[in-house]
Amino acid sequence: MKVLRKIIEIDEELCYGCGECVPSCAEGALQIIDGKARVISDNLCDGLGACLGECPNDALRVVEREAEEFDESAVEAHLEEAAKNGEHRDVIFSGGCPSAAVHTFVPTGDRETAGVTPSDQPAASGLTHWPVQIMLIPPTAPFLKGAKLLVVADCAPIAYPSFHSDFLQGKVVMMGCPKFDDVDAYVDKFTEIFKSAGISSVTNLYMEVPCCSGLPMIVRKAMAAAGTDVPYEEVVLSRRGEIIEPANPS
Repeated sequence: MKVLRKIIEIDEELCYGCGECVPSCAEGALQIIDGKARVISDNLCDGLGACLGECPNDALRVVEREAEEFDESAVEAHLEEAAKNGEHRDVIFSGGCPSAAVHTFVPTGDRETAGVTPSDQPAASGLTHWPVQIMLIPPTAPFLKGAKLLVVADCAPIAYPSFHSDFLQGKVVMMGCPKFDDVDAYVDKFTEIFKSAGISSVTNLYMEVPCCSGLPMIVRKAMAAAGTDVPYEEVVLSRRGEIIEPANPS
C-alpha cells in the first residue's frame, strides 16, 4: 500500500554512477544500473538518508512523496537472496563495479619527503585519480574538468620504465586496449568527454604494434565529432619501451 512518506530521490543529471552511496545503504535499496544509482524498490528504502553524505556530487536527497511502505521483511529477504548469489550484503551493484568508484588524491610526487635525499627517495607516483580504465571513467568525473589528458595503450606503462615521471605528472590518464575493448564505445565516451569536460590538451601514448594503431584513430575521431581543437600529440613506443616517434604536436 502506498503512503505519503520520506524516501530517497536521485538526480540523474548529477549522478555519474560512482557507487559511493551503495555501501552506506544497509538495506541494499541502492544499485548502480546503466551507469546511474537507482532505488531498486521503494519498499526497501527507509528514507533516513544514510547515503546522502557519501555522494560527491550531491545527487541524492530525501523527498516526501507517495511510495510503498518500508518493509523490513522484504529487506531481510532481499539481503538473504543477495547473500545466496554471492553478493556482499552492503554493496549490491547491477551493471556497475565497486572498482569504478571515483576518487581524486594528491600524487606522491607532490608530498614532502623531508630527510630523504634524491638518491634514496623511492620513485614517486604521478597518479591523481581513480579509476584509470577508459571503460570505467564516467565522462562527468570531476577530475576530467580542464584536464591535460593522457590517453595510454595499457601495454605502454609496462614497456616504458619512467612512465610516471616522464608522462603522467600533471595529467589525467585514461588507458585501455582497442584490440580487446569496444571501439565504438571508446569513440562515444571520448566524444562526450571532449564536448563537456573542457579538456585542455591531449597526449596519446601507444605501442608500435598494429593493434595499438586504433587508439589514436579513436581519439582523433572523437575530437572531430566533438569539434575539439586543443593541443594534441602522439608518442609511439617500441616493444622495448624506446620512443621511436617523438611527440608530434598539432
